[in-house]
Amino acid sequence: MFVKDQMSPHPFTTTPDSSILAAQRLMKENNIRHLPVVNAAGELLGLLTRTTLEEVLPSKLTTLSVFELQYQLDKIKVRDAMLRQVITTTEDVPIERAARIMWENKIGCLPVMRGKRLVGIVTDHDLIDHMLDLLGAREPGIRLTVQTPDEPGEIAKITTAIAQAGGDITALGAYPAPDPLAWWMLLKVRYAEQEALVAAINALPGIKVLDVRTD
Repeated sequence: MFVKDQMSPHPFTTTPDSSILAAQRLMKENNIRHLPVVNAAGELLGLLTRTTLEEVLPSKLTTLSVFELQYQLDKIKVRDAMLRQVITTTEDVPIERAARIMWENKIGCLPVMRGKRLVGIVTDHDLIDHMLDLLGAREPGIRLTVQTPDEPGEIAKITTAIAQAGGDITALGAYPAPDPLAWWMLLKVRYAEQEALVAAINALPGIKVLDVRTD
């Protein structure tokens, strides 16, 4: 899967000349945390976040009355609060690469570019949504955590045993176990009978079911 498959196309945007209050209102009304700043040609100029909005209010304004504060805030423009150095991505980047960029840079979104033009945005919420699909979290079935030796062919053994037990795998993921010579696998299986499924996997040499539950 690529960024284009998971991004939100046509995201809400603002312009550098818009008032900061209008941008805040747009973000609140649409429950968004990141607001790209573009020019008339749709080219990305910056990014507003909830954090940058919180930081834009000068401390001296806190002593003003509500009406005076409103007047002063009306004069603050998006350009005064936006991030100008924005990390971006493109539509054809694998979604896991986008996730790694966000994790390494501790950011919550990546504007998606086609040349100089903004065409979408991918956020940490989009990545969580993708993870739910990868792990089969939305589908009913038997959830298994299985430990395997770190050797070639172990996944094939497990999938064959599941098929022979009448099961159908709807999600599968693997990650390193605490034991450096082993891997853990997370599987979601439907159609099989749980007891028979666990017995079939535990019968495989060196492989054992660590956890099983029905979602």
